[in-house]
Amino acid sequence: MADYDYDVLVIGAGPGGYVAAIRAAQLGLRTACVESRETLGGTCLNVGCIPSKALLHASELYEEAASGKLAKLGINTGAVSLDLTAMHGQRTEAVKGLTAGIAFLFKKNKVEWLKGHAAFAGTDTVTIGDRTVKAKNIVIATGSSVTPLPGVEVDQKVVVDSTGALELGKVPGHLVVIGGGVIGLELGSVWRRVGAKVTVVEFLDQLLPGMDGEVRKEAGRLFKKQGMELKLSTKVTGVQVKGGKATLTVEPAQGGASETIEADAVLVSIGRRPNTDGLELAAAGLATNQRGQIEVDHQFRTATPGIWAIGDVAPGPMLAHKAEDEGIAVAENIAGLTGIVNHDVIPSVVYTAPEIAGVGLTEEQAKERGEIKVGKFPMAANSRAKTNHEPDGWVKVIADARTDRVLGVWMIASVAGTMIAQAAQAMEFGATSEDIAYTCHAHPTHSEAVKEAAMAVTGKPIHM
Repeated sequence: MADYDYDVLVIGAGPGGYVAAIRAAQLGLRTACVESRETLGGTCLNVGCIPSKALLHASELYEEAASGKLAKLGINTGAVSLDLTAMHGQRTEAVKGLTAGIAFLFKKNKVEWLKGHAAFAGTDTVTIGDRTVKAKNIVIATGSSVTPLPGVEVDQKVVVDSTGALELGKVPGHLVVIGGGVIGLELGSVWRRVGAKVTVVEFLDQLLPGMDGEVRKEAGRLFKKQGMELKLSTKVTGVQVKGGKATLTVEPAQGGASETIEADAVLVSIGRRPNTDGLELAAAGLATNQRGQIEVDHQFRTATPGIWAIGDVAPGPMLAHKAEDEGIAVAENIAGLTGIVNHDVIPSVVYTAPEIAGVGLTEEQAKERGEIKVGKFPMAANSRAKTNHEPDGWVKVIADARTDRVLGVWMIASVAGTMIAQAAQAMEFGATSEDIAYTCHAHPTHSEAVKEAAMAVTGKPIHM
């Protein structure tokens, strides 16, 4: 029998990888985690979810003060100014504290951090620099990186990706965002709130691909209302940089006359792709599918025994919380337990203002599967949203017409990202709309809108 250095070797220390490593160690397995960054946490913690939320929160507070919203509540702040250096500073401090927290958890759980790039040298062997290690089980959790736009060079000065958009040293006069997905809208909203003119160029006819159709339409209306310029059904054919400025050439998605747009900064945000380059997957008997992902079974096993894959590198939505759940599940499966992730109940959130969230089937998907009932309740009729001056948005509950089982929940609300957890948990337990409608909700809370939307499925909401 082969001698192994580790029971479990995890490649990548992002949300999926570090969670898998910690859980494996908790289960008594000798565990190491390979990570090439100087800090743990992967894209999400270092240059993704966490720092973007730090800027989103700070920019929301700035806009509340600078726009006069606080004055309407009787809070007079006087002249408001932006200290962008300080705003960036609190972002980096948040990242620093959280990455240090993961390092502490590695030490606490006796997870060894192997620093460097990993490459397969066999089905149970990996090289990290000049070191070679053998592991009984290897978990690929290498995450994803930004998808480049052919013909457009990202210089991280004028033309930036999501990482560069977090580091802009000044507020651009005009920011053009290429791509109307989650990341582009979140970062675009940050810079709009602190003073930039923002134009979003999206190839499709609506924002937020993959989300509920009604949500996509309403999101577009709200972003326009906030001052964003939306150029939908439009494709970018070129970006030229000269003298610290960019000139974009765009044309209708279906073809037509082109036009140019002048910008101080351009954010390329057209999606993400799995990180598999340099892994030498062929040495492990593995290949990627047409989307660049590594195929896995329900337990996250790849085609090669002893090798597993989770997170963005495996099929499914590229979401940090999906990767975390898979990290726990794969560790438990390796340990001989039963680790399961219900991929039908993974919430998605857009952290704009208001927030946008959904879980389960869209209304369009649900209709394709059979007859449904839909209940909807506006946030303008919710007492807490009204007193907080947050009238935008609504909650929609989609249920099976025959069984009343909830198939999907979609919402736009100031705290939709928090509210969606209730819907996900209800769906995990197979709840009906009646189950939610007859669950007592605290008053006054935003979550009462979920109860009322569930009541609206049977046409009996109270407050509308």
